[in-house]
Amino acid sequence: MKSRFNSAGRIGVAASSVLALGLLAGCGSGSGGGGGGNAPEGGNTLQQIKDEGTVTVGIAGEAPYSFLDGGELKGGSVAIAKEVFAGMGVENVEAELVDWNSLIPGLNAGRFDVISAGMSILPERCEQADFSLPTIMYTTALMVEEGNPMGLSDMQSVVEAGDVKLAVLAGGIEAGYAESLGIEGVTSVPDAQTGMDTVANGRADAFAMTAISLNYMANNNPNVPVEVTQAFTAVIDGEEQVGSGATVFRPGDDDLREAYNKELEKSVLTDEETYLGVVGEYGFTAENLPPKDLTTESLCKAAG
Repeated sequence: MKSRFNSAGRIGVAASSVLALGLLAGCGSGSGGGGGGNAPEGGNTLQQIKDEGTVTVGIAGEAPYSFLDGGELKGGSVAIAKEVFAGMGVENVEAELVDWNSLIPGLNAGRFDVISAGMSILPERCEQADFSLPTIMYTTALMVEEGNPMGLSDMQSVVEAGDVKLAVLAGGIEAGYAESLGIEGVTSVPDAQTGMDTVANGRADAFAMTAISLNYMANNNPNVPVEVTQAFTAVIDGEEQVGSGATVFRPGDDDLREAYNKELEKSVLTDEETYLGVVGEYGFTAENLPPKDLTTESLCKAAG
């Protein structure tokens, strides 16, 4: 069952579950589309959302990127989407809340129009969907038991310790890091809250996720006996892993993606002041603004 909420700025939220769609499944052309389920033909999502004045974004409930707070849709990623779509003449933003690993399958099944969840641009994901210009840079951190009894600091320290029970978000970039580093006994969790609970309850020694998400959770849950390590950039095979999130589109929705990118450059990525005016209230800083020379194409081709 869907429940719909209203909040300031004409944002509506449709919270529901996309069931059993599988991890990053479905790499077809994705003719499905607009309005959270009515698929326009020929990738004409742009015209449909303009005609309806409404766009539906897929989110996974990860603060501070995109989440629900008392029924209100918040987060840096949805703030960017709201700003950009408003500039495109689409004032009403609705959200479909799904598990993280159901985002791309749900998009390609036509359950929502785009993904607005701070999803990182990775080569394997670029085979399944199309990404906007980079919108948010980020680093990784570990959430650990208060006092950090195992002295963990980064993914390499997890490898060296050898007996660390590590939790990762199912389908998240850190899951890929753990696999590439050969870390065994990894526990996948469906969402950030479960990851924090897993550490707090002693079922995991550490939870790896983006630093800004973990710090946001720790700061907003001061009574939970966890802490967050210093942020770090993961290193795989001697290469630093550049992390940047973006808005995600179905293959074939080129007109929508190009129009979005044009407005994104105009209304959000112009300079630090403009960028922080959109995302600053959620704890993002100038360090999260992608450099001008970072391209989606380079991230899609990067070594996995």
